[in-house]
Amino acid sequence: MSGVMVRVLAVLLVLASLGVEAQWLWRSADIMGTRITLQLWCESAEQGEAAIEAVLKETHRIDRAMSPFRSDSELSRVNREAGQGVVAISGELFRLLEKSRRISELTEGAFDITFASVGDHYDYRRGIKPSDATLGGLLPAVDYHHVLLQADPAGVQFARPQVRIDLGGIAKGYAVDRGIAILRHHGIEHATLSAGGDSRFLGDRRGRSWQVGIRDPDDKKGIKALLPLDESALSTSGDYERFFMLDGVRHHHILNPKSGRSAEGVRSVSIVGPEAVTTDALATALFVMGEPAGMALVERLSGIEAVFVDPTGEIRFSSGLETQ
Repeated sequence: MSGVMVRVLAVLLVLASLGVEAQWLWRSADIMGTRITLQLWCESAEQGEAAIEAVLKETHRIDRAMSPFRSDSELSRVNREAGQGVVAISGELFRLLEKSRRISELTEGAFDITFASVGDHYDYRRGIKPSDATLGGLLPAVDYHHVLLQADPAGVQFARPQVRIDLGGIAKGYAVDRGIAILRHHGIEHATLSAGGDSRFLGDRRGRSWQVGIRDPDDKKGIKALLPLDESALSTSGDYERFFMLDGVRHHHILNPKSGRSAEGVRSVSIVGPEAVTTDALATALFVMGEPAGMALVERLSGIEAVFVDPTGEIRFSSGLETQ
């Protein structure tokens, strides 16, 4: 047998051992008010498609439970009834409300799910903001301490009838984490899953790190920095996704709980960490805190890194990213 034939047979044997169906699969869908994007490496198309369908099914389930825009969601029921008394809730929602409270405590109220008490009065599509009088009447309801949790049985009550909650700053990160858990269950070892500005990376990109761009706030196609990430989560909060301009002022959806107005001082904040539920909430909180207060908090947290883009376009990395 010639040397060429030996090499050809060797290549064929390697391909056979890898499986002829091994491939990358990609899928996107609009769920939870954002674009869900999933890319994975699978040993067979059947395995990959089953994993994708399971992830999308779970994301739809979370949306049905936690959407503030669905009147039949568990979250909407809480908003309707918790101002009058204790409302029984699922263990899942209880745990997410507990997580929200811990992030609120960590960030001294910069992350606050009761922002919805004011946020519901903004309309970013029509360019409407609440009047000063309306804002003044609603601000007392914005305080995470007003969300009173009961552990056994799981329940929640609002200390004020005007309180409303919105999990938009944490639920998508939670959905991403659930999706990654499902991919692992299906035997997937290399994947990336994103829900809007929240992403998580399972393993590496088959021998290479995932190269993740930090977007330029002023250029949808521009990249301020590239981060090599493996087995981690990344969440970005920016003032460029949902906003309107009024009298030369940018009114965006990331509200400062203390003022009820759009937070100022940065253009975007990106957080790297082990779980998207945490990076999602911290990205929102640190946008509100601004820099340097937000960066000082990051430097105290284990396993958390940050990238800030300020109003001039300058970019600053936390110490753990500066050494990469």
